[in-house]
Formats: sequence, C-alpha cells, structure tokens
Amino acid sequence: MIYRELSEEEYMDAQSRILYEDNHLLIINKKAGEIVQADMTRDETLSDLYKSFIAMRDGKPGSVFIGIPHRLDRPVSGIVTLSKTSKALERLNAMFRNGEIHKFYWALVCEKPLEPEAELSCYLVRNERQNKSYVYSGDPSVRKDAKLARLRYRLIDSTDRYWLLEVLLLTGRHHQIRCQLADMGCHIKGDLKYGAPRSNPDGGICLHARRVEFVHPVRKVEMSIEAPVPDSWVGLHRM
Repeated sequence: MIYRELSEEEYMDAQSRILYEDNHLLIINKKAGEIVQADMTRDETLSDLYKSFIAMRDGKPGSVFIGIPHRLDRPVSGIVTLSKTSKALERLNAMFRNGEIHKFYWALVCEKPLEPEAELSCYLVRNERQNKSYVYSGDPSVRKDAKLARLRYRLIDSTDRYWLLEVLLLTGRHHQIRCQLADMGCHIKGDLKYGAPRSNPDGGICLHARRVEFVHPVRKVEMSIEAPVPDSWVGLHRM
C-alpha cells in the first residue's frame, strides 16, 4: 500500500501527539475534529494518518497495521488507544468489552452540578437518523434498544463561568457522557447537539479523554497514560 507523504509540519505534529508507543500499542492524543475511523465525509482518519507517519518514520516498504479497538466522537479530544499487531487488537477488544480498561474524562460544563460527586445510572436509546442518544424513563423491558448507562463524576475545579468534572465511564454507550450530563442540567461547553448555549470556535466540545488505566495486553504491566488538554482550554481552567 502507498501511504501519503506528510509535510514536515504534519509529521512533527503527529510525532508530538504520541503519548505511548511500543511494538504492540500506539496511544495518541486526538484533536477535536479528527475522526478515528472512516465515515461518510471521507476525511482522513487518525489511523490512516499514523499509518503514513509510521511508514515515513520507519521506512516501511509494505503495509502498516493499525487496529482500532475503540473510538472517540469527532468533536471530542484526548486519548485514543490503537494497536500495532493483530494479537494486541484481539486482546484490547476483549479488555474494552469486559470493562478492564478504565477511561477517565474531563468535561467542562456550563452549570454547577447539584452534588459534587455522584453516580448516574439510566437507560439510553439511540436515534440513528439524528446520531443522538436520549434518556429513556420507561420500562426498559419493552424497549430492546434501551441500554443501561452508568458513570461516576466528581467536581474537581471551577472558574467563575465553568465547572470541571472528572468522569469515569462504567459502561460505553453512544454519546453517554454528553447525554447523561445534559440530562442532569450540566451541558458540556460547546455541545450544541445536547443543549449547550453556543458553539466553540474550533467546532469541538469541551470533553477530553484525560486518562486511561489498564494492564498491558502483552507485557502484563500496569499502565496509566494521561493526555494534556487542548490549547483552546487554556484560560478556561487552571491547568
């Protein structure tokens, strides 16, 4: 396969966003607006960008393997864990499925939560046409598409206009954090789809995959990886 040649600026940017790499894993700090896997827009994916990067950096004449065990929504920034081998991909898929990978997010919200920390639990239904999820308050036994969604949050800082929540996902539902926080009246800054009053200049939302904790699928050592927040957050929060 022929990969595209990155400009020097693109190459240096891609390199600067690698949070961890070994023979099995590639962990990246995704920008808001990037897509992890191909969609209808046909924009370049994060996986294709790093295939081109690795092909250039390592002088690989053949194909570069990048597996995608999980995804982040396009307007969300932060940690994306990719695999460099099929063995690692298979194991990571099972780990994500079994809840063995702990994902912590930072969400900058426009309203102060009623409780400084709590666990949220509800059922969500997904509207495919709208690409949006809704809280379902009826009997889940009569809606096969209603999925249990659970997360924990805690308030960790604030400014005069925004409140910073750390969120631990306990399930992995479509738009789960965005939907559940909006449902409790804490709209994520910039998230027009879920009720925020205005957009962000870069089109992203202030939801960031901040930290991931897991046991390495091959080396079997404990891992904790943290991603710095986007430059656009500077001034919104003391980081």
